[in-house]
Amino acid sequence: MTIRDVATRPYPDQKPGTSGLRKKVRVFQQENYAANFIQSVFDVVDGRDTLVIGGDGRYFNREVIQIAIRMAAANGFTRSIVGRGGILSTPAASHLIRLRKATGGLILSASHNPGGPDEDFGIKYNGSNGGPATEKVTDAIYLRTKQIDRYRIVDADEIDLDTIGETRVGDMAVEIVDSVADYAELMESLFDFAAIREMIAGGFTLSFDAMHAVTGPYATEILERRLGAAAGTVQNGVPLRDFGGHHPDPNLVHAHELYERMMGEGAPDFGAASDGDGDRNLIIGRGIFVSPSDSLAVLAANAHLAPAYAGGIAGIARSMPTSQAADRVAEALGIGLFETPTGWKFFGNLLDAGLVTICGEESAGTGSNHVREKDGVWAVLLWLNILASRKQSVAEILQEHWARFGRNYYARHDYEALPVDKAEAVVGGLREKLDRLAGIDVNGLRIASADDFSYLDQTDQSLSRHQGLRVLFEDGSRIVFRLSGTGTEGATLRVYLERYEAAGGTLGLDVGDALKPLIDAAEALAGIKTHTGRERPDVVT
Repeated sequence: MTIRDVATRPYPDQKPGTSGLRKKVRVFQQENYAANFIQSVFDVVDGRDTLVIGGDGRYFNREVIQIAIRMAAANGFTRSIVGRGGILSTPAASHLIRLRKATGGLILSASHNPGGPDEDFGIKYNGSNGGPATEKVTDAIYLRTKQIDRYRIVDADEIDLDTIGETRVGDMAVEIVDSVADYAELMESLFDFAAIREMIAGGFTLSFDAMHAVTGPYATEILERRLGAAAGTVQNGVPLRDFGGHHPDPNLVHAHELYERMMGEGAPDFGAASDGDGDRNLIIGRGIFVSPSDSLAVLAANAHLAPAYAGGIAGIARSMPTSQAADRVAEALGIGLFETPTGWKFFGNLLDAGLVTICGEESAGTGSNHVREKDGVWAVLLWLNILASRKQSVAEILQEHWARFGRNYYARHDYEALPVDKAEAVVGGLREKLDRLAGIDVNGLRIASADDFSYLDQTDQSLSRHQGLRVLFEDGSRIVFRLSGTGTEGATLRVYLERYEAAGGTLGLDVGDALKPLIDAAEALAGIKTHTGRERPDVVT
């Protein structure tokens, strides 16, 4: 085995965001760019036992996997476990890390961002608990990227990624595994597959849009083969390097064909979609869209209907911008509710400590303690389990939920690819006047308080500051302003709007109509049009 130390130079832009390092493919194709980041990970993390490697199949995945395998061998790992074809959904990778007691894993994905030679790529490191690296680790990785002067790699032929089996690169075993089997077995252990099969056999119909992304093989195996859904239930089920030229984000803009199918005549009973790496979900019933925040609340309120959660759940965690619908479920169940910054890494400590069982983010991510990532297929299966148990439609379940807990009208407005200075002008200008907002009226709404959200982790006492600007009104409404860390170009400004209507109130309003006063208040407070020139958001979810 020949190990080479290759001289390199630092790149200044390798700071991981909420879910690893994401850049355009052409950035990653710069000399040593990917190798620098991978070596920085290896230089920082402890342990050299087993490394899980996989990704969502997007453009440049295979090339970086080959590099990562040879670098892992050079850096002393004893075994690499790689999904066949380089494919591993993010939740499946998390499960595999936990199942095989690995040191950690490299997940190659830019999640819901588009793929292709001119689009996006990403690398994320997950630790031994299966969850995204903590801020302490990602800060150390970033520091190392600014100092790196060499990386280590083995001279070896490329590995056959498409054949299950074991080979060696230097002293390291390389195991190519079925990407789906272990994850599918986990799902079958959590849910009442017999009840779901019976429901489907009885005429229940569903449609799942895999968006030419990673969940195609998982959904086909589970929904069609194991649960008996008709062939063709899974649409766009073959992962493509460019996701078929589409944006694999399961929202009403990019999954509009599914939405139109579910709102049209002869719609299936249930519709769902997942994103590029399989950690997000979209849920639509016949004639009704389920917001991610409502989905989290409904899943938490009904989780006990699934075998894995029959004894109840320990608590619920939600990201701060996610609506407060789950808070009311937690209160009714007498369990803890934790409000964290955006980023699944913040849920990991709570899950590991046994303080929560179910977690969710408004950006269409929900999951539980079965892994340490959000999990799109898991959310779909829990919904199916609930439907099979309650024998009601999605609309009926939502209406009963609102009648019991009240309704949080909610939407997120995204202003994408803004010039960074203009996005920062919006947030910076609002931040400067936060401490003067309490008690004033904006568009007929009185502000109760305003702050820049900070989070103190109860498990390790770490403090995260500047996690989003909150404006809270006396009637329980909220507006949150936040710059997102998931894009690869410019800046994305997210504006979260929430109005609460108590049980017995007006629960059937159109969401846009219900939120119109808050939309106008957000513009009055932040001056988005003035600072950015944008007349409207690019995406509304």
